[in-house]
Amino acid sequence: MDYRIAVASQLSKLLKSFRKQSGMTQAELGQKLGISQRSVAQFEAHPEKARFERVLQVLSALDVELVLRERKPSKSNECSNGDVW
Repeated sequence: MDYRIAVASQLSKLLKSFRKQSGMTQAELGQKLGISQRSVAQFEAHPEKARFERVLQVLSALDVELVLRERKPSKSNECSNGDVW
C-alpha cells in the first residue's frame, strides 16, 4: 500500500505504525540501528529534526522503502488556458 506524506506529523504516525506492525519495540529498533530507545522515541516524535540519512536507515530497518514520483497536475492547478501554475 502507498502512503502519501505531506507533513512531518504524518511521517511520525506512519513510522510508529510500521514499527508496531513489524512487532518491534523502540528498544529493539534502537538496537538494530545502534542507537538508544530514547533516540528512537525522539525520532518518532520529531522525524523532521532528523538527518535524511537517519530517516533512510529507519525505513530500511523497518523493511519499508521510499518511493518518489512526479505529481500529476490536478484540474484545480490548471489555468483557463491550460497552463499549470
